[in-house]
Parts: sequence; structure tokens; C-alpha cells
Amino acid sequence: MDAITVLPLISSILSLIFGLTVLDQFLARRKPYQLIWAIGLLMYFIGTGCEFWAGKWGLNATVLRVWYLFGAVLVAAYLGMGTLYLVTPRRTANIVLTILLAASVYAAFMVFTANIDLRGFTTLSGEAMPGGIRLMTPVFNTFGTVALVGGAAYSAWVFWKHKLMPYRMISNILIAVGAIMPAAGGTSMRLTGHLTLFYVLELIGIILIFTGFLRSREVFGFYRFPFVHGFHKIGSD
Repeated sequence: MDAITVLPLISSILSLIFGLTVLDQFLARRKPYQLIWAIGLLMYFIGTGCEFWAGKWGLNATVLRVWYLFGAVLVAAYLGMGTLYLVTPRRTANIVLTILLAASVYAAFMVFTANIDLRGFTTLSGEAMPGGIRLMTPVFNTFGTVALVGGAAYSAWVFWKHKLMPYRMISNILIAVGAIMPAAGGTSMRLTGHLTLFYVLELIGIILIFTGFLRSREVFGFYRFPFVHGFHKIGSD
């Protein structure tokens, strides 16, 4: 397998593990941001899974539609939405989520009813989608990237300013940098048409975000059997 097959496969596996880990935390603690992040990470898994499929078995209209909706349009928005639940009042986050859900339904309808002509395309590309649909992508991505990067940067600044929990500051810095990587990769792909750099930055992004998540000491302060109720403090019986 070459790079355009291996890199998305690794990204897909990592994002699936990450998504299930966060979903497991949601089932134990019932925090809204955990559920939204889990949804976003599973979208990351679907998007990178489509990239692997296209590289391994070839492009078709269904793979393109699924990749475009979850990988190109929605994933950044839902990761950013999860962060908004951490840094904004619950009522504000609920309003934004309602708008995002309505916009997501509209985006799904547009993507899955669009007329697609794949002649001349052998790899995944947003250029295969009609121009009107492509105009949605920067709106979703700008919202998601600003929310995720801005929220993580703000949290890192708060921890630094108050000299509290330096590991949490580092964690948020890693998340902020990781969130920038796929956005930079998407820009590079649009400008150059080359997939390899996009897939590299996409993989670096999920690694940095996952590392930032694991860097938090709270992750290692307790252990539990996945999807089984109850936490146990490390070092205790």
C-alpha cells in the first residue's frame, strides 16, 4: 500500500479509538461536550475511512458523498461545537448547536441529492461537487476551526495566567495546534491538488489532538473497564 492508502488508514484507526474513548467517558459522566466531541471524532473516522477506501478500491459517487459530508463539511464544526460547550454558557451552546444541526440536515440533503460527474476524477476532491455545495464548506470549517482552536487557546491562556495545572495548558496547546493541521492540509490540497501532504497533516492533527487529550492527568488518574459503569482511582484497591 502507498502513502495515500496507509496514512488515511492510520488516521481512521486512531480517530475511531479516540472517538470510542470519549464516548465511553460520556456514558460515565454525561457531559454534553463529550458526546459532541465523540460525534465529531467518529465523523473524522468516517471521513478518513472514505479516504482509505478510495485509495484502496477506487472512487465512486457514494464514497465521495459520504467523505464530503462528514470529512469535508461537518467534522471540524462538531469538534468545535464540543469545545463551545466548555467555554460558553450552556444556553448559548444549545442555541448554536440547534443552528448547527439544522445546517447539517440541509448540508446532508444538498450533498446526497447533488448531480455528480466523476469523469476526470480518480481521487477524492471537492472539485467534483457542484459549486453551490462547495460554498458551504468554508462556512462550516471556519466556524469549527475558530471554535476549536480559539477555545483551546483561550483555555491554555487561562491556565497560564493563573499558574494552574500546567499540564492542562500544554494539553490545550497540543489540541489547538492539532486542530490547525487538517485545516492547513485542506488549504494545501485546494491550492495544489496533492493528497499526500493533506493526509500527512490530517494524521499529525489527530495525533496531536489525541496526545493533548491523553496529556491531561485526569485521564490517567482513574481507570475503568470501557462501557462499564464505575471509576477506580489508580493506586487504590
